[in-house]
Amino acid sequence: MEKITNFFNTFLLLELVKGMALTGRHFFARKITVQFPEEKTPQSFRFRGLHAQRRYANGEERCIGCKLCEAVCPALAIHIEVAERADGTRRTTRYDIDLLKCIFCGFCEESCPVDAIVETRILEYHGEKRGDLYYTKPMLLALGDKHEAQIAKDRAADAKYR
Repeated sequence: MEKITNFFNTFLLLELVKGMALTGRHFFARKITVQFPEEKTPQSFRFRGLHAQRRYANGEERCIGCKLCEAVCPALAIHIEVAERADGTRRTTRYDIDLLKCIFCGFCEESCPVDAIVETRILEYHGEKRGDLYYTKPMLLALGDKHEAQIAKDRAADAKYR
C-alpha cells in the first residue's frame, strides 16, 4: 500500500502543488517593500551607525584619553595618542577610527566613562578612496557638533535601560 501511495504522490507531483499553493498565497498578499531613497524605515535609538565625538556644554571635548575604547575594540580600528595639558588633565592629541576595520559592535561606546565616543544614526556615508573612511579627531568632533541634538535625545531615551 505504501508503494502505491508513493507512486501517486510522485505521479501527481503533490510537493510541487503544495509549493505553488504557498507561492500563490504570498503572491497576492500586501507588499511591504520600502522604496529606500524616498522612504526611510524607522530607526531605533540604539542604532549603531557612523561614529562621532561629543563635547561638553562649555565646548570642551569630552574625551579624557583613558584609551578604554582602543583597548576594547575587537577589530583594532581605533588609534589614540594622549598628551597631558598644563593644568594636569589628559586630552587626546590624536583620535582616529578606521571605518574599513570597524565592525560597529558598539564596545567603544559602552566602555567610554564620559560618553565621549558615540555611534550616531547616520548610515548613509561612503568613501571613494580608502583614506575617505579614515576618520580623524576633527572630523569626529564636527560630526558630534552637527548631530548633538539627535545624539542627546537618543542617549536620554536609552538612559532607563543602562
